[in-house]
Formats: sequence, structure tokens, C-alpha cells
Amino acid sequence: MSILVDKNTRLLVQGITGSEGSFHTQRCMEYGTKVVAGVTPGRGGIQHLGVPVFNSVEKAMAETGANASLMFVPPAFAADGILEAIADGMPLVICITEGIPVLDIVKVHHYLREKATRLIGPNCPGVMSPGKCKAGIMVGDIHLPGNVGVVSRSGTLTYDAVSQLTNLGIGQSTCVGIGGDALPGSTFVDILKLFQVDQDTKAVVLIGEIGGTMEQEAAEFINHEVTKPVIAFIAGSTAPSGKRMGHAGAIITGNAGKASEKMKALSQAGVIIAPNPAEIGLTTKKVLESL
Repeated sequence: MSILVDKNTRLLVQGITGSEGSFHTQRCMEYGTKVVAGVTPGRGGIQHLGVPVFNSVEKAMAETGANASLMFVPPAFAADGILEAIADGMPLVICITEGIPVLDIVKVHHYLREKATRLIGPNCPGVMSPGKCKAGIMVGDIHLPGNVGVVSRSGTLTYDAVSQLTNLGIGQSTCVGIGGDALPGSTFVDILKLFQVDQDTKAVVLIGEIGGTMEQEAAEFINHEVTKPVIAFIAGSTAPSGKRMGHAGAIITGNAGKASEKMKALSQAGVIIAPNPAEIGLTTKKVLESL
């Protein structure tokens, strides 16, 4: 099994005719992902990369059975694209776009309430179920099918961690980049819930960073609800207070946002902390060997 995407995923790409959308759609198709439709308003009726393009998500879903959307819509229009997909009942929306105005995402979050759509991102690398489906910008070659779930706020550290795991012969069930923005569509807890009930996920690697309290919330959930081993690394131990480091959410605005406080909370919940990013794979291997 896997979570979020698998061999049955029928992917729709919003913004397929743009340069980024075209490039990454082709990479997804080369990996074996079923890309069944694209959406670019005003370009409906054409074929792009051998994929039919529609003017609206609604029409694309009706004619192709698309059940997941991958978004490469420019920041100024991305929130409208997400809202369109939600309104049309798209089960899963994965938004790669970086730099969406915060107020736009606040509106998206408000609209998401009581809706069935699951949003991953924005400003994320996407979702990868190795050997089954690539819905994002991750490099397919570094992944290996297996039973370790990966969830991360950092795209770059996701790639590094996955590469380490693969080089050690440790495969992944699904890798989820939730994004580094201050208001992600899905949190660590949301993804941990899915990994907990996935029979083929035997352990989880969690990669957090400074800013916010998402890691503390994950620690609370792990302490009470997760029965599988969790290995974590928190980036930003040396970051200065009050200065944004990379992502919009990576800023220390109080003690709770510090890496040390996050690691403390996770450790108290029984999570094994990797001492540095280069040892995420080795730490995971030791945990798996002890099972």
C-alpha cells in the first residue's frame, strides 16, 4: 500500500502548458504516472504532451476521471486554481507553486473547512509513492519502493534523506513534502494519521524545521496515537531569532519555534532524533534493525 497516490491515481495538471508544468508533467509521465488531463483556461481542446487540455477542472474531471490535481499555476492565480479544484470536488490537490500571498491561502483554508479535498502544499515538492506514482518535482531515480514513510517541511532535505535511505537499501512507502509555508494545507499530524493506518508503512521519517509549533503538535499526536517508530531531524539549530531562514514558516518568533524545543518535545514522545542531516539514513537503519 501507500498513501495519497498510487497506481490508480489519475493525475490532472493545472498549468500544464507553462514551462514548469510541461517539464515536470513529462517527468511524471516518464516515471509511469497516469497523467490523464491538463487544465489551462483558454487552451481547451488542444493536446499537449499527448494529454488533452481543458478550460476547467470540472470538464477535465468529467471527461477523464481525474482524481488528483498537480498545480503549476503562477502565484497570483494559484489560490483561484485551488479553490476551483475544491469546488469541483477534486479529492487531492498538490500545489507546487511558491510565493502565494498569505491572505490568498487564508481564504483557501477557510473554504477547505467541511470540504472533502485534501491539500498538499503550497510551496512543496509533491508526493511520491515509489514504483507507483510521482506527483511532483522529486527526482524519481533516488526513490526505492519499501516500507518507510517520509514526511517533510523541506524539499531539499527530503531528497537528501530519501537518497540516504535508498543507498542503504531502505525503501519508502510514500514520501510527502508538506511544504515550508506558514499555512500548509496538510500538517505533520494529517500525514502521520495516514501512515499510522497504512499496513505497509513500518516506520516514519519526519523532517521538521524552526518556526511554528507543528512539530510539537506532531509530538503530542505521536505520544498518544502512533504505534510505529518515528525518526526525526529538525533543521535550524543555529538559526538566529527573528530572522527568516529559507521558508516563510522558518522563523523563530518565540521559544516554541526553536529547534531545541521541537527536538525536546519529540524526544519526550519517544521519537528517535537524528543528530545531523547526514545521519538520517543511518539512524533509521539502526531503528529498523532493532525492531
